[in-house]
Amino acid sequence: MAKKKQSTLYFFYTIGCAFCKRVMPFVDELISEGVEILKLDLAEEDNKNLEKEIKKKFDIKCGTPLFVDAKTGNYFCGFREKDIIKKWSEGEKIPEPPRPTGPAPKVPFQDATQEELKKWKKEYNEWTEKNSKLSNIKTASELLKMPRPKSDPPRPPMGNQSPEQLKKWKEEYEKWHKENQHLPNLLPPDEIMKRIEMMKNRQQGAQPGSPQVSPNIEKRLTAIENNLNKLIRHLGVK
Repeated sequence: MAKKKQSTLYFFYTIGCAFCKRVMPFVDELISEGVEILKLDLAEEDNKNLEKEIKKKFDIKCGTPLFVDAKTGNYFCGFREKDIIKKWSEGEKIPEPPRPTGPAPKVPFQDATQEELKKWKKEYNEWTEKNSKLSNIKTASELLKMPRPKSDPPRPPMGNQSPEQLKKWKEEYEKWHKENQHLPNLLPPDEIMKRIEMMKNRQQGAQPGSPQVSPNIEKRLTAIENNLNKLIRHLGVK
């Protein structure tokens, strides 16, 4: 009996990737329907090396989720619906989604004046007109109905900051956190500090001669790091 040929349809993902999590059910459904897509977790070293090799071969520049036919180089990045993934699996080229002309004007703070709100609405409406091809754009009214911060939060400490710098940030963030209790899903200062400490330990563990981190812990730390980066983006910190 002839040996079954392995599929070249690859789906590269990471555990902490929100879009990977969203697209995973579609991939599983297609696999159950007979579409031969190989799910490759980048926490595995072999999969990471394979991804690097394929990206170099086909000059692919994107993160995860990444769908690529390793034989033809036909690929697309990011979240797509099930029907789009199926078209890709059948060899159809998937065009890139429309990209914004630039960042949307920042939504005013909760206590903004009427003059500030009026100016922002005008700028935001102009931006939406230029980006009408983008999907899921909220109207100015919808954005203003959502909880908004009263001010910008202090930037979360990153890198090798001293204990004094970390203490100062924590004090600033505690004050900001207290003033913005109306915002949903805000992480308390102690939780952020705990995650930063785990990230630092992870980095130290990667130094030559340091103990190796187990794959399960590596996945968990990657997820924590991605969640912290997501928090930074959610807070609008630059």
